[in-house]
Amino acid sequence: MTSQETDEIAEELDKLAYTKKRYLTPKEMAAYVLVNFGQKNLNEFVNIYKEFFMVQFLKLNTTAYANINLFATIYDALDDTLSGLIIDRTRTRWGRIRPFLILPIPLWFIGGYMMFTAPQITSTQRIIWAAAAILLYGLGMSYYGAWGLMMYNITPNTKERNNLITVTKFVEIFGGVATSIAPLLVQFLPQISPKFNMSGIYSSLMYLSLALATFTSIFGFFNMRERIPLQSREKMNETSVFESLKQIFTNRPLFAIISADFFNGFKAVGGSTEAYFWLNNTGSLANATICGLFTGAPNPIMIPIGAKLVNRFGARTTAIGCGVFAGTAYITMFFFGFHPFGQSISDNYILNLAWIFFMLTIAGLPNKVIMVVGPVLCAEAFDYMEWKHGARNEALVTTVQGYFGKLSASITGWLSGMVLTWINYVPLTDSLGNAVPQSSPEILSGIWAVFCLLPGFARLLYGISYIFYPIHGKMRDQMIVELAELRAQRLEEHI
Repeated sequence: MTSQETDEIAEELDKLAYTKKRYLTPKEMAAYVLVNFGQKNLNEFVNIYKEFFMVQFLKLNTTAYANINLFATIYDALDDTLSGLIIDRTRTRWGRIRPFLILPIPLWFIGGYMMFTAPQITSTQRIIWAAAAILLYGLGMSYYGAWGLMMYNITPNTKERNNLITVTKFVEIFGGVATSIAPLLVQFLPQISPKFNMSGIYSSLMYLSLALATFTSIFGFFNMRERIPLQSREKMNETSVFESLKQIFTNRPLFAIISADFFNGFKAVGGSTEAYFWLNNTGSLANATICGLFTGAPNPIMIPIGAKLVNRFGARTTAIGCGVFAGTAYITMFFFGFHPFGQSISDNYILNLAWIFFMLTIAGLPNKVIMVVGPVLCAEAFDYMEWKHGARNEALVTTVQGYFGKLSASITGWLSGMVLTWINYVPLTDSLGNAVPQSSPEILSGIWAVFCLLPGFARLLYGISYIFYPIHGKMRDQMIVELAELRAQRLEEHI
């Protein structure tokens, strides 16, 4: 081996060493995990109970709710273009992403507060109140969403990044505390004392979630760093918005992800009916909490299993398998029904509940694996763009993702309200304003169909979409090596 060849190998090893060095301190990992924990708790609570609270307690008309969501998501999609461009071109002493951990807090805090407050106002005022709440919350989250890009900039070490994803998703298991205990509290506290009512309990849990998310966001701002070397502002400005969009629309991995996320978004319609299902089909909101004990039990195991599946089979194959498995389980559950043991759920009540708990646990097994594999797939797609074009444009990429996400959300948000209209659902309350179950077989069957079939088909289409995801095998290995060379060169330019 000649001296020149030896020098070339040494130089190559130096470049690769940049991607293998350990960067994250325990405090920084804790900061990232805590921010995710706070946002997970908040977003999950909003996603599960926003519609139920506004329809059941604010007494918002279901059609009005559907139309407000449709308008809000279209507005968010338009705003995302501006926010994406601003975030990508932001260069501050704190970095590109960190400022957006705290700047949007007032918007989503006020909007979130309003969404779970039910003032005694007229029907027209309710519509205005709900629209303002949803728009403010969505606008704040469109800028706050930049924090999600921190995962792809906090370390250039892909193994360290994947480990952080796994740890984050493991801790995230405990991030839905407010969501999990809400059904139990609203079911039993009003029975203990009339001073407690369901509306106030939901509101209090939301306010606590907002406070937690605010605290963790501020903590994260002061305790995280961005480490991926970026193009200068001048070089970013040399690339036109049109050229950036062109680069994004030729990113094949990204569009596999977008397709998967678009279809998977329809699962949210089924999720929005959860409270209705437990209240009406099983007779008690507390059953949601009991079910959560069973469906959540495998989560600590499934997260490390998910990491091992990604390492063993790759992110693409793991995603395909998860979608097909979950979709099949949901559809099977639908055909057996929610009371296979008897003519109604009250016949063999315990056995029927056990059946529901068991099938939801089986159908939910891939959930945490998908949560691990999703960020890995996105990270690879961002790396692919940098490999092909030299620029990451992550915020603009997420804007394009956001368009399709908002399109999916606009459809699902509209459907979430309209399916209740189509099955003729009317919220019933007692003299104290607490929710009571419906008994119409047609309404119960309609809720069950939405509860099972939409998540089932959403998961199936999610898995099928990743057949078209190209980053795997030798192509992925080549990308990692060449990307290391590009970043090493960029670091030299900054010195």
